[in-house]
Amino acid sequence: MKGIEEMHVAVLAGGPGSEREVSMASAKGVAGALEGKVGKVTFVDVQDANFELPEGTDVAFNVIHGTFGEDGALQAELEKRGVIYTGARRKSSEIAFDKILSKKAFVAAGVSTPVSEVVMINEGNCSPGSVGIPCVVKPPREGSSVGVHLVETEEEWDSAIEDAGKYSDDVMVEQLIRGKELTVGIVGDEVLPVVHIQPRSGFYDISNKYPWMTGEGGTDYFCPADLSPDVTKAVQEQALKAHQSLGIEIYSRVDVLLREEDNQPFVLEVNTIPGMTESSLLPKAANEAGMDYANLCLKIIKLSCNFG
Repeated sequence: MKGIEEMHVAVLAGGPGSEREVSMASAKGVAGALEGKVGKVTFVDVQDANFELPEGTDVAFNVIHGTFGEDGALQAELEKRGVIYTGARRKSSEIAFDKILSKKAFVAAGVSTPVSEVVMINEGNCSPGSVGIPCVVKPPREGSSVGVHLVETEEEWDSAIEDAGKYSDDVMVEQLIRGKELTVGIVGDEVLPVVHIQPRSGFYDISNKYPWMTGEGGTDYFCPADLSPDVTKAVQEQALKAHQSLGIEIYSRVDVLLREEDNQPFVLEVNTIPGMTESSLLPKAANEAGMDYANLCLKIIKLSCNFG
């Protein structure tokens, strides 16, 4: 196999899903970071399964968030074509992308995670069930907090369900945990420093994640998070346990809530294609651990090429 410095890397961007614009930003960042570090970089705007890879591609660097990127479909297509690609494989991608499947895996592995219930909104008599209100309503197969609502009162329930129902008939209703929003990157067998995510208002929804895209909101980030050594260790241990429970290969970023009254961590989800702009959370944590943006991208390629 060629050395990384000789490889032709196709950076796969965009995708057909709701996170397309975010994916384009991540992919542009990765492509820029790899320029001069590998043999050749080609930016590929992926619309659907009929995308074309440039001749001589050695590895496809997948930076497509959400649908047809993070859900196993792109992985299956690349495997069918015999193309080496970065990140989690097909099966672990499918499980991690589906909040219902990943929740089952967390519970089976003893990962600390909020209690939840699946509500079928097309069956009538739709209610929060045993979780009750307050709660969090989530479409199970969307990312970037698309369709996610914090429901504090019964009056907010109907509109939350109506919006979440635009994305699927099955909706996850999850116990509302109040506390610090944290995230933990994992690259290979290395657990990175914890990042504290502090939205300037509300919760970490799409406007606070991507104010450059929505024109509103905003968030402050602290890395490493200001936590005691014991709490830091507990958060990292739960993040790694969640990552491993889904069988994720190469790298991920695990979202965790730290309950305010007792500092107990609760894992929300695992992102197999986390944001990859230079200012995104995984690169922030990697940089704190002594791995700059370009070297993070190169390490992901190296781990992916050496996998299996």
